Amino acid sequence: MTRRFFASIVLFAGLLTTNKAHAQAVPTATRGVQLSAFGGVAGVYTGVADGRNASIVLGGDIAFSVFHGTRPSVEVRGLFPIDSGSVLDQRSILFGPRVAFLPQRRFHPYGDFLFGRGEINYLHGGYIFGPFLYVQTTTNVFSPGFGLDYDLTPQISLKVDGQYQHWGYTPTSSGSAWSKVGTVGVVYRFNFGSRRLP
Repeated sequence: MTRRFFASIVLFAGLLTTNKAHAQAVPTATRGVQLSAFGGVAGVYTGVADGRNASIVLGGDIAFSVFHGTRPSVEVRGLFPIDSGSVLDQRSILFGPRVAFLPQRRFHPYGDFLFGRGEINYLHGGYIFGPFLYVQTTTNVFSPGFGLDYDLTPQISLKVDGQYQHWGYTPTSSGSAWSKVGTVGVVYRFNFGSRRLP
């Protein structure tokens, strides 16, 4: 049993090495749908009353076959505050299209446009703006963004990401706010028989 176990490990390691050595020789167009997950920490400038949050970002992507040197995907991500600062916190669940570039390189710049719903909680009993007391608001969120994934292994990448989020129903003169979210994190790609995900 032990001998069979070690033989299986050696065979598995050999297959991984072979796949890695020949990965660039495999036509990109043969790569199919692939699933990945990511997580990271984010600094958030809320755009309301100089509020700042430290948050966790969690999400995932379903990526499709490479098309003209790009790899399209659908992304979902959540923003969850862990340090709300002194004014408010923002949390959201967003999804939308994402396009990655340079699929055969270690560096994969990408752009996305996400949308969904967000919630703002105002601390210490609420925030007064004009004649109104804001305690909690829920609104649509639109979030164009860009980022860069850097491959460490065929399964794991480092992520640097920036999002520029539009929030409505906020205590500002325009009634809306632009939040800036900067994220550093890690991506894990699930194999399922597919090749490297940009």
